[in-house]
Amino acid sequence: GTPSASAPAAGAKAANLTVLAASSLTDVFNAAGAAYEKSHPGTKVKFSYAGSQELAAQVKQGSPADALVTADTKTMDGVKAEANDPTVIAKNRLVIATGKGNPFKIAQLKDLADSKIKVVLAAPEVPVGRYSKQILDAQKIEVKPVSQEPNVRAVLSKVELGEADAGLVYKTDSAKSGDKVVSVDIPDEQNVVASYPAATLKQSKNAEAAAAFVAWLSSPEAQKILQDAGFQKP
Repeated sequence: GTPSASAPAAGAKAANLTVLAASSLTDVFNAAGAAYEKSHPGTKVKFSYAGSQELAAQVKQGSPADALVTADTKTMDGVKAEANDPTVIAKNRLVIATGKGNPFKIAQLKDLADSKIKVVLAAPEVPVGRYSKQILDAQKIEVKPVSQEPNVRAVLSKVELGEADAGLVYKTDSAKSGDKVVSVDIPDEQNVVASYPAATLKQSKNAEAAAAFVAWLSSPEAQKILQDAGFQKP
């Protein structure tokens, strides 16, 4: 038959890839990985999810992996020595996630300063935590979080379980929660845009297959999966 559009990748030899990815990509990458394996028989993609800062530490310690996708460019810049040139594959924005039915009627960022409201944030060394701090500082809003979590999923789960009344998470995370949380939009002029860079790792034993996967993340097929999950175009 005639070669498909993905001919170069089809020529790459079969490989088992390990991709380190930011927690906020968990659901969408599980779907993307399944789609990729279907169109690239012989290649298996295994994801390892954690906060971006934790993944960067793993890369620096030389833990075996083929590619890295972080939720910010700063963390990726910190592994320049270990990673090849990154490509931004998606963007995201923050929202306020509030408990079921939004009992405190939280409508805007400054409502989070109310000491009656238990707010949970990601730790400042996590991209979403740094973005949260940036947003609150810019609006001069003082929030004393009841806890600081290691990644965005942990923030969301505290709000879902009712252990916190509100938290700052990515738009895509709150979208996954269904009616367990109510998501309150933050206007663009008060928001930040999170960029997700993807790069192959220099120590990869599957350089060709890793490069094919990272390139595929910018393809129409992968972009549709990302955008259907609420991510924005890179």
